[in-house]
Amino acid sequence: MNPPPNTKRYKYLFQLFINNFVVTVLVILGTILFLKAAQLGPAPILTWLYAVRRAHLFLATFLPIGLGTLYLMHRSRSVYLVDYACFRHTYDCRIPMAAFIEHAHNIPSMDDKSVRFMKRMFENSGIGDKSYLPPNSHYIPPSNTLSDSRNEAEQVIFSSIGDLFAKTGISPKAIDILVTNCSAFCPVPSLADMIVNKYKLRCDVRSIHISGMGCSAGLISVEAAKNLLQVAPQGGHALLVSTEIVSQHFYTGKNLSMLLPNVLFRMGGAAVLLSTSSRSRSRFKLVHTVRTITAAQDKSYQCASQQEDDAGEIGVNLSKDLVAIAGDTLQANITAIGSLVLPFSEQLLFALSLIGRKLLNRKIKPYVPDFRMAFEHFCIHAGGRAVIDAVQRSLGLSDEDVEPSRMALHRFGNTSSSSVWYELGYIDAKGRMRKGDRIWMIGFGSGFKCNSVILQCIQPASNLDGPWADCIHEYPVGVTKMAT
Repeated sequence: MNPPPNTKRYKYLFQLFINNFVVTVLVILGTILFLKAAQLGPAPILTWLYAVRRAHLFLATFLPIGLGTLYLMHRSRSVYLVDYACFRHTYDCRIPMAAFIEHAHNIPSMDDKSVRFMKRMFENSGIGDKSYLPPNSHYIPPSNTLSDSRNEAEQVIFSSIGDLFAKTGISPKAIDILVTNCSAFCPVPSLADMIVNKYKLRCDVRSIHISGMGCSAGLISVEAAKNLLQVAPQGGHALLVSTEIVSQHFYTGKNLSMLLPNVLFRMGGAAVLLSTSSRSRSRFKLVHTVRTITAAQDKSYQCASQQEDDAGEIGVNLSKDLVAIAGDTLQANITAIGSLVLPFSEQLLFALSLIGRKLLNRKIKPYVPDFRMAFEHFCIHAGGRAVIDAVQRSLGLSDEDVEPSRMALHRFGNTSSSSVWYELGYIDAKGRMRKGDRIWMIGFGSGFKCNSVILQCIQPASNLDGPWADCIHEYPVGVTKMAT
């Protein structure tokens, strides 16, 4: 229910006063000093200045300059996102629900109960009929070999990197840092080595592969690359590649909680270029990264885990408490990020709400800060419809705010760590990005983790050339929310 107009008006006046309090005080003090100086005239002021010791004048003049210089020398370098590219799927990999269910019926180890469960989950998942699975998943029965997984990895990764190099015009030899992430597929040599070999990167490139971190690994990669760029020579370039290879991890057992990933996860990937070089050649500035992990709690640690069922079949077990745990972890993450991004008025209202709950009445509803005052766009990991709905309720967001997440889920499914980049691509494709806009990327992953990356737009996309190019005119489509 929307608050009454008078409440909105009072809140707006409160925010206007509090958020501009310091400026207002400085203007008032400056005006008083100016009027006092005008009243005294120049002669008394010059007499006072002559009476001040030269040492004091020196300190008053050069101490601020020295402190400012020290601050500039020791502050972190600015890191920029030059550009990004998402994997563009081929039409032959499309998997409508009817085809998905038909293929499941032809897997000998799956019974009718399992197939009916997956069909029901598919119908309620928020995923449309144009998501994608790798070619080997279309065979009857599916082929799940190591070679199939390597082929999928090469198709997704090389295509994404090729598009990124074409967009940025950067040479592979200019890459100083390489960070790849894929949770469940960890071949030898690694995915990072595969990229080094394909593009003949320099022998001194700093390469890292992140595994087992789930869908939040893409944002962890951003922070890892940012930290490495801080100690690399000025103007360094970091290439990030986020994907999840699904070829080898289709669960064919009968444990219902382990069948859900079959329905949700789809083929996808993204390549991102970070740099400490010129701001003018970059699309975004990396403002903040905030990570929260709750693995010390057993329920959080076990809510998404790879394991064997009673028959020895390997799959990912998603706990029924997953959405609730994601909500709790999100609350911890937004508590940490709120002080960095929210205007002072929202922080003050949140603090007063906490004090009121502790001292007066614990039944007082906690105040939910309006994060729309800090961000113009939200990229919430498209882990599933229930996850998006829960985040929307927790943050008090509108349907338009979560539209990129819902549409990315509908069009591409859960592409794991790369989903936030498909959502950013949706905002770009719709032409909604403006110079100065702030973007909040939120990723969830096993462990359990909630990671945030804050970007600020330097320049909008100049042209539409990505995974949404051939279908953006069809979106948004109507997607019903799950019943609460």
